[in-house]
Amino acid sequence: MKHKWYLSTWLICLLFAFWFFIIPAVIGLILLIMKYKEDKKDKLSFEELEMNYRAAQNLMTPEMRTAHNLEQKIQELTAQETTLQNNLTNLNAEIQQTTQHKEKTITSLDSQIQKKKQNLIQLDDEILMQDFGLYRPVYNFMAADNYKSRLNDIRQQQKNMIKTKTAVSGNTGWTVNGSAAQGRKMVQDMQKLLLRAFNSECDTLVSNIKYNNFDSYLTRMEKSKDAISKLGKIMGVAITPSYFQLKVQEMHLALEYQIKKQEEKEAAKEARAEMREAAKLQKELAAERKKTEKEQTHYKNALTTVLKQIEASGSPSTELLEKKAELEGRLNIIDASLKDLDYREANQRAGYVYVISNIGSFGPNIYKIGMTRRLDPQERVDELGDASVPFNFDVHAMIFSDDAPALEAALHRAFDNRKLNMINKRREFFNVTLDEIKEEVRKNFDKTVEFIEVPEATQYRESQKMKEEL
Repeated sequence: MKHKWYLSTWLICLLFAFWFFIIPAVIGLILLIMKYKEDKKDKLSFEELEMNYRAAQNLMTPEMRTAHNLEQKIQELTAQETTLQNNLTNLNAEIQQTTQHKEKTITSLDSQIQKKKQNLIQLDDEILMQDFGLYRPVYNFMAADNYKSRLNDIRQQQKNMIKTKTAVSGNTGWTVNGSAAQGRKMVQDMQKLLLRAFNSECDTLVSNIKYNNFDSYLTRMEKSKDAISKLGKIMGVAITPSYFQLKVQEMHLALEYQIKKQEEKEAAKEARAEMREAAKLQKELAAERKKTEKEQTHYKNALTTVLKQIEASGSPSTELLEKKAELEGRLNIIDASLKDLDYREANQRAGYVYVISNIGSFGPNIYKIGMTRRLDPQERVDELGDASVPFNFDVHAMIFSDDAPALEAALHRAFDNRKLNMINKRREFFNVTLDEIKEEVRKNFDKTVEFIEVPEATQYRESQKMKEEL
């Protein structure tokens, strides 16, 4: 039961707090008595209601009690349902809010990931540009052995600096537990540790150095030096500039040593190819001479027989005279062939300069300009069109020259800036037009050389037609 405001406990207590004023105390006492009567009245009313409730329950049938209990249960369940529904609504609201927050977070992360990917692509492009930077040689020694010797000298200088303790600096004024000796040992140990780490990093870089990663590896070496110097800053431990420069020189020498070895390897390969070419030529010349001399002997014997017949007849017939002329003509041709063989054997620079293309493999306006001393130059062209390329080469010109290497060199010089491979000079492919080649041939050799304008490219063209029909 709700009391009237003036019967509130707080008001009565407040009045009694001013007891030294008589009137408030009297009023408080009166209100306390009235509150007591009111509480008693409320208690009696509650007891009467409870008795009436119990009497009503006694008057109820079992069915009515069951219905009453069910009604109470339904009310409880309804209240629970309402509470659960409210909780579910609140939970759905929280889930929706959380989902929206996660979606915003995911969107933000996706945006950040895309930005990072873009930055990564840009960084990759920068790395590629750096990795494939053009390396400029520093030493330019003539032979790989010179690089190897210089490399050994540089490494010996590094060992001497380590022995003399000039490879790495350090503050030796430290003390440990009041001991200067222990302080020096601690600094020395730190020097050894950091120097070993730096040398290990440098060895890894030098062993994997290539012309296309030199700049990035040099940067890594410098960063390694800076990181080690930072770790030893407290003790003043750092890689000395002179020792670092020796490591830089070592990297230059190691790279140029590799390049020179590869160049010498390519040169040796080319020399072996030229020796094989010369051996094949000598074999061909020997076989051709043997064949021609055998043929010469055959025709000489035949001519001797005819001459004997003419002499024995006294008045030779027209058939014998014609046979004699035919045999003499064949012998003249054979003599010319033998003289040509003598010339080829005596003049090792005589040979053929060929201009060939492979439109199916390399596309238009890509020509190979090479040279062969073979008696049959087509054999060399056929060898080039082996399984390493999908289609055979087509011949545009086959030029015989008394000095084939000179003509080949002149054509190569004319198109030096048009080479497909600017590194390996022995790769004889050029991005030029056939008209440009014609002009240079006429300028350096002969204006009467005939060129085949359009390549047959039979297999390539048939392959294209078959693809179109599929």
